[in-house]
Amino acid sequence: MADELSVSDVARLIDDPSSANRLNAAEKVAGRYERSALSDSERQIAEDIFRVMVKDAEERVRSALVSHLKNAPDLSPDVALSLARDASDTVALPMLEFSEALSDEDLIDIVRTQGSKRQTAVAGRPTVSEAVADVLVDHGDEDVVATLVGNEGADVADSTMHKVVDKFGDSEKVQTPLVMRSTLPITVSERLVAKVSDKLIDHLVIHHELPDSLADDLVLQIRERATLGLLSENSDENDVGTLVAALARNGRLTPSILLRAVCVGDLNFFEAALAHMSGISVLNARKLIHDKGSLGLKSLYDKCGLPDSLFTAYRIALDVLVETEKERIDGDPNAMTKRMLERVLTHFEDTVDGQSPEDVDFLLNRLGRAAAA
Repeated sequence: MADELSVSDVARLIDDPSSANRLNAAEKVAGRYERSALSDSERQIAEDIFRVMVKDAEERVRSALVSHLKNAPDLSPDVALSLARDASDTVALPMLEFSEALSDEDLIDIVRTQGSKRQTAVAGRPTVSEAVADVLVDHGDEDVVATLVGNEGADVADSTMHKVVDKFGDSEKVQTPLVMRSTLPITVSERLVAKVSDKLIDHLVIHHELPDSLADDLVLQIRERATLGLLSENSDENDVGTLVAALARNGRLTPSILLRAVCVGDLNFFEAALAHMSGISVLNARKLIHDKGSLGLKSLYDKCGLPDSLFTAYRIALDVLVETEKERIDGDPNAMTKRMLERVLTHFEDTVDGQSPEDVDFLLNRLGRAAAA
């Protein structure tokens, strides 16, 4: 190491062990070590020097070591771990993010005992094992997990992916990098359907291998939601009628969108749609739909050519809509829809499986599949 750490360097360290001289020595020894330009005996000497320098009071001396040793895969584990556990983030974070000398056991222990910044550094490593990824999800916050799932070098097991959805499925910060991963288990994609935005659903459909039936459900879901979203609370009958006529011309006035409209409480759209399909006035359609007897709705329904398999679903949904409009269910607009879907799905001997009220699309899709069956 004479061409790196000269005799004069050693003399200066002995005569004047100032921080500047220690920094100079750290740069020279660590730089040579990083380039693997040492014999075996020189490596041993260098590592003994590092073991002293990792305890140096000057942060810039320890930081100088890290700038070179973070890229040294064969660094002694004890030296690597000392730097990774350094009190200063300036020293520790680069080691945690890049050093291959740290074992999974070292990283797992650090994730369990250190804070979010250091967990995030581990989550962003070029490669992250399944074991480390699992512990990161168990102990990390939203930022940590977003970094992990956005890291294509992270090997995340299916079971860990489900943990991510359990803990952070409603977080947009986590949703986006999760959906954008190059591969996702189908079971995870299915669970994300009811949680993510239309833009992310579109990405799920295009980039991940979903079953054809689920992909069709998603495309239909996006289209129907966007269509009904064109109407505001202030839309008058002319606005609703114009939309219904346009949908009918384009073959999009489907049983599915009609059922969605009832289940989200858009009765004006449903009434206008059945009036258009049957060729009668909205006023007459409204009277038939709300007939308390058994003939009005059924006769109008049959005239519209809607499927027999879904009639009971419409009947139950309309009944619940009338009930909940009166009760207002604690002022929660989602509660009405949830109650409707629970009742209708119960009729089809299906279950809600504890879905939250906002998972309307999930329940609507299940209703469609149950009716078809």
